[in-house]
Amino acid sequence: MTRPLASRPGPQNATSEFQRVLVWDAPTRVCHWLMAACFIGAYLTAAQDGWRTVHMTLGYTMGGLVLFRVVWGFVGTRHARFASFVGGPAAVMEYLRKMRHEWGRRHIGHSPAGALLLVALLLLTLLVGASGWAIAGTSAADRLDELHEGAAHAMLALAGLHLAGVAFGSWRSGENLLLSMINGTKLGSSSEAIRSAWHGVALLLVAAVLGFWWYQWD
Repeated sequence: MTRPLASRPGPQNATSEFQRVLVWDAPTRVCHWLMAACFIGAYLTAAQDGWRTVHMTLGYTMGGLVLFRVVWGFVGTRHARFASFVGGPAAVMEYLRKMRHEWGRRHIGHSPAGALLLVALLLLTLLVGASGWAIAGTSAADRLDELHEGAAHAMLALAGLHLAGVAFGSWRSGENLLLSMINGTKLGSSSEAIRSAWHGVALLLVAAVLGFWWYQWD
């Protein structure tokens, strides 16, 4: 959903007509930060033989988080649902074409470009996890290892692009989008707010991750 801001372009757009509303539910935020932490940990331990169990555990955790995010993308709150932000290539190209000129437009949830990055990261995470799981005990371990490492490097590049997009979007809108993924709020109208943060689901997700880690490292 897009909303008009001020007519004057620039990162200092006036937003007095908006208020802080809850946009990102707790499960979406927790899943986001858990995936980021797991990716960083898995990437840093990839070449460390003594950390192989940690590396594999974090990789499996990422795979589980992706599956959760896919399910939540169908049953979660409206801004977390794929139907609210996933469009076709035409929508992405139109967004990029107009982005230079339409400073007065904003997305309360994911932008079309952000949605494309999200889907690409989810797919790459599944590829990294599946190839990593298949590496052990296969005759094609070398080829799978190349695929595994290549997909991980591609994920790192997309993560960097994602951070650049967040920085640009924050500057463009005058709103700290990184903070929004921490506290769940953005500037918007009351009609755009979600009704519940679903903290219980987020707690269950954290408990499941911690339980899996305890099982792996016990």
